Amino acid sequence: MTVGNKRRQPSLAQLRAFAAVAEHLHFRDAAAATGTSQPALSGAVSALEETLGVTLLERTTRKVLLSPAGERLAVRAQAVLAEVGALMEEAEAVRAPFTGALRLGVIPTVAPYLLPAVLRLAHDRYPDLDLQVHEEQTASLLDGLAGGRLDLLLLAVPLGVPGVVELPLFDEDFVLATPADHPLGGRTGVPREALRELNLLLLDEGHCLRDQALDVCREAGRANAPVSTTAAGLSTLVQLVAGGLGCTLLPRTAQEVETSRGSRLRTARFAEPAPSRRVALVMRAGAARGAEYRELAAALREELRPLPVRVLDPGD
Repeated sequence: MTVGNKRRQPSLAQLRAFAAVAEHLHFRDAAAATGTSQPALSGAVSALEETLGVTLLERTTRKVLLSPAGERLAVRAQAVLAEVGALMEEAEAVRAPFTGALRLGVIPTVAPYLLPAVLRLAHDRYPDLDLQVHEEQTASLLDGLAGGRLDLLLLAVPLGVPGVVELPLFDEDFVLATPADHPLGGRTGVPREALRELNLLLLDEGHCLRDQALDVCREAGRANAPVSTTAAGLSTLVQLVAGGLGCTLLPRTAQEVETSRGSRLRTARFAEPAPSRRVALVMRAGAARGAEYRELAAALREELRPLPVRVLDPGD
């Protein structure tokens, strides 16, 4: 149908409904994801088909399939919705900095040790900011940032990922966590080469700290690190060390928290330069709130100075 020689334009509600169905290929799941009823969702998709003059879905009694036109237009719909989201984000940033929602993604080997400082800073300096925290592994966080589900990440870098900007916060050394009776326990100046002979316990695959530990081993001349025991989190990993199953690498920010739970654990310091990791805030390149995120990074650097880290200047 045309009005005044101009075809009717689809509404954002229609595009959101179609995009949800295209993602889930199920009306019930799509309705749940969008917070609408199934009849309303189905009606919005039908209205979009009428507006566009094409069939987007093939409906059967058991499932929903995208038509050839639907497959092509689903990509367009997602792009339109992403642009609308960016427009709303920019408008929010222009209205007032450090207000509204900020969806922060944090990796599990950072969250327990840095979040107290982050939350304290947000509470004291940015009381109107609705900080929402999501703890996930690095790959999931990057997907969330790219897709617009997350706004800002706090994780270990470098990432080597296009389309993101890293705002370095600090470098921190690793320490070696050992059972209490281990000969290296409590020592300082431990050479990296000592890692060649240790039974090193690691986190599960997907944790960046696992990859960093393996990199340290390779730098120490250990070609591979046979893995017999892994853990889903640092707390479990430390308990395995305390139980005598092996040794592991701990970031300095985690040392006090993770070694204070019992007396069957000791730590050793590596000789300089000690193996280390860098932690940064990460945002999308060209983020509408980029200036806010840079200001937040500067404030966070000052907040983190009491921790056992080497705070970095913005140019580092």
